[in-house]
Amino acid sequence: MDQVLGQVLRNAVWERLDMLSDLATRADAQSLVSVARSELPRLTEGWRAMLQAHEPDERGDCPTCSTRWHKCKAPCSVWQVAHEHLVAGGLAPQQTAATQDHRQQTRRRVPGQNRGAKAPTPAETTGRHALVNPRRAAIGGVHA
Repeated sequence: MDQVLGQVLRNAVWERLDMLSDLATRADAQSLVSVARSELPRLTEGWRAMLQAHEPDERGDCPTCSTRWHKCKAPCSVWQVAHEHLVAGGLAPQQTAATQDHRQQTRRRVPGQNRGAKAPTPAETTGRHALVNPRRAAIGGVHA
């Protein structure tokens, strides 16, 4: 049941992100202003909540990404992605049609969004990220 609920939640988030991307590329100026006023505060609060969970502890480890056996030093992948998209991404050149096409293809490969293909991995079914290493689990017999 938890796997089904997790999949429903992930699909809802992907659909919302797709809808916002579509609005950003297709909406008229007045609609964009309206959407920006309602959605930007929600998105920034979401980023803040996620980044707060990944703030380094007193040892410089990410408490969310670290496990008992593997410590993840800051900045973890979540902070790196945040920087790339919120800070460095602002310096990037505008997307070309080829870049947008690549983004669409990449989005289709995101776990939980591709409805066909292969069976989900443990990371996809449990919602864990970054630290699930299927090879290590298969070799060492350790299961997440």
